[in-house]
Amino acid sequence: MDHTESRDGTDEPTDDTRTTPEPESAPASGPTPDPDSASQPGPTPAPVRTSEPESVSGSASGPAPASGPTPEPESASDPAPQPAPGRQPQPAPVSAKKRRRPWVRRVRRAVLVLALVLIVPLVAVETALRVNYMGDPADGTYTRDRDAMWLGHAWVDGRKKDADVTALAGRLEDTGVRDLYVHTGPLEHDGTLPRSVYPRARWFIDAVHRELPGVRVQAFLGDVLANGGPEGLELSDAATRAEVVRSAGQVLDTGYEGVHLDLEPLHSGDGHYLDLLDDLRELTKGRDAQLSVAAHQIDPLPHLHSVAGLVADHPKWWSQEFFGQVARRVDQIAVMSYDTARLFESTYGGYVAQQTSLALEVTPPTTHLLMGLPFYYESNPSHWGHAETVGAAVRGARLGLSRTDPDRELFGLAPYIDFAATETNWREFKDGWVR
Repeated sequence: MDHTESRDGTDEPTDDTRTTPEPESAPASGPTPDPDSASQPGPTPAPVRTSEPESVSGSASGPAPASGPTPEPESASDPAPQPAPGRQPQPAPVSAKKRRRPWVRRVRRAVLVLALVLIVPLVAVETALRVNYMGDPADGTYTRDRDAMWLGHAWVDGRKKDADVTALAGRLEDTGVRDLYVHTGPLEHDGTLPRSVYPRARWFIDAVHRELPGVRVQAFLGDVLANGGPEGLELSDAATRAEVVRSAGQVLDTGYEGVHLDLEPLHSGDGHYLDLLDDLRELTKGRDAQLSVAAHQIDPLPHLHSVAGLVADHPKWWSQEFFGQVARRVDQIAVMSYDTARLFESTYGGYVAQQTSLALEVTPPTTHLLMGLPFYYESNPSHWGHAETVGAAVRGARLGLSRTDPDRELFGLAPYIDFAATETNWREFKDGWVR
């Protein structure tokens, strides 16, 4: 905030006129001074000057009177007019001006530092992402017929009918979608899952197998973690983790072919989460089922999640190391590569390309990696719809795949989510990825 300093101009003016004491009266007796001899010293003492000296030109114009005070010598020029009596505005004292200069310098320095700390890095990052979006994807970087899709809760709570399944099958026909993550939760904060929230799950599983042979249906289970607010699921509680595992077994008993876990916001390095995945993996392997997870994005810059943690309680990113630790414990890992706050389509696509490369570097070839696609439109500070397009995400994923591991077989894309998808989303997905 700018602050302006006001000065008081009501000080009394300084009298800058010269004062000359009156000359002494001529002595009662003695010679009268020679009026024609201005250079000779007379009985009148020299004037006392209180300011700059004044030169006198010429001689006195006449003899001094015989009695009375001797008149003050006149200068060659008329005296300057004197200021009118009363208060006059005076120029700012030099000392006041000097006092303001350090304050102005401090403001300028602060603006410069702000530009260097915030604006310059932002421009550098955006430029780097734009460059990352340049070039052409390698030939053959299209669907491997190992894509997935997130579905809403309406498919298992009774709102959908047979005709809806038939329409969904028509959408997915001739695409590479082979896994459906249908929202079956949410979990209770204690890890339990009421059966009443998915009464039509068995019907949906059977309908998909009838309409889309070869497509697996996984139970999408999620909840808000306690570190995301005053209430939520507490991963540090062993009893809660045990209930999550029991709920996973419960949905597998219903007929689901896998468990897809989405717990947010999940801090990078959470050891309790890794413990939960170990327990779930033991369960799913014993049932010949899939274990998949929705994953946070990876640090675009090294240790960015730690820096972000200084200004936010729940940083957005995982470290690349933690991402790899999660990937080694599951069958499928799907990156939520949307809600990136990117302002331009090119920088969003470059960001997805970077995320794809970072994920491929630490995901074992035996783990199926999927990159999420934004099948919805919003405009807010975390997701600008004009920038986060499906077309840019598909091209970015292909670029990252081309540069890092173009022959990776266990790789796919995952649209999120069916009920918000537009015709443009479907067209860009098929045109850019399905060949």
